[in-house]
Amino acid sequence: MKFTSCKKLASLIVFFLTTFCSFGQFVKVDSISNWRKSFKAGLNLNQASFSNNWKAGGVNSIGFTAFLNYKANFKKDKKSWDNEFDFLYGMVNNTGQGYRKTLDRIFIDTKYGSSLNEKWDVFLSANLQSQFDKGYKYGTDAAGLTTQTLISSAFSPTFITAALGFEYHPVSYFKLRLSPFAPRVTIVSDVKSLVTADNPTPYGVDPSENTRFEWLAFQMLAEFNKDIATNVNLKWRYVMFANYETFDLKTIDHRLDVTLTAKVNKFINVNLGSILLYDFDQDIGIQVSQAFSLGVLYTFQNYKDK
Repeated sequence: MKFTSCKKLASLIVFFLTTFCSFGQFVKVDSISNWRKSFKAGLNLNQASFSNNWKAGGVNSIGFTAFLNYKANFKKDKKSWDNEFDFLYGMVNNTGQGYRKTLDRIFIDTKYGSSLNEKWDVFLSANLQSQFDKGYKYGTDAAGLTTQTLISSAFSPTFITAALGFEYHPVSYFKLRLSPFAPRVTIVSDVKSLVTADNPTPYGVDPSENTRFEWLAFQMLAEFNKDIATNVNLKWRYVMFANYETFDLKTIDHRLDVTLTAKVNKFINVNLGSILLYDFDQDIGIQVSQAFSLGVLYTFQNYKDK
């Protein structure tokens, strides 16, 4: 990376650190509103550099991970409306390799529910899962040179799922949705550019089309979000999707997102995240992603945690 680029990135880092550290954590209780709102945003940075005569070896690198989570939940009498926006993006620049994406997630969810009793609701929901940027598979050719193959693109794929069913919420930090009717559409706008010899139908979408509809399907979604120790939060989300028309154990989709966050102090946090994904239309094996980072965190909410 050129020196001027480093200066620009260093200035950006200082700006973000100054901005976040001037805020930290903020709670402003609104006891009148029926809305419970929370906002979290963070920037995690990592960097390594070595002199030319560093004998132990190493690669100069610099990278970042940015995340944003916003929730707005309405509750009045038996009616409820829950909304969540969950975004995550990260990149790293290793000398000689250039910038490469490390993390990329878009998750948007909205749910309207009506209480049946203290622990059960009937609900109608819709959620969207996608990504911000292109994704590549890296390898080497016969000459030992690095190759890259495009395997995904901005908002390709995008999964949109509607669901009708029942939600079980025995405690405030856990909920389970069971949706016997959950149609889903998969959108791949540039599907032809993703076709390869070993993947003729990217994400299950026919190359002559840009969408795939699965009308008869079942979805289960489970979420856990709790401080498991002082200043240590564990959050996980598990989603299972099964198409009735092609029902088979090997064709059932599974995705598990796990995040463990520890607050070092009011401003600094350590974050360990992992994603486990099994989707037969993408790969016959289990896909795993893991990232560890240290950075700053800003939070706001209009209620106090119990």
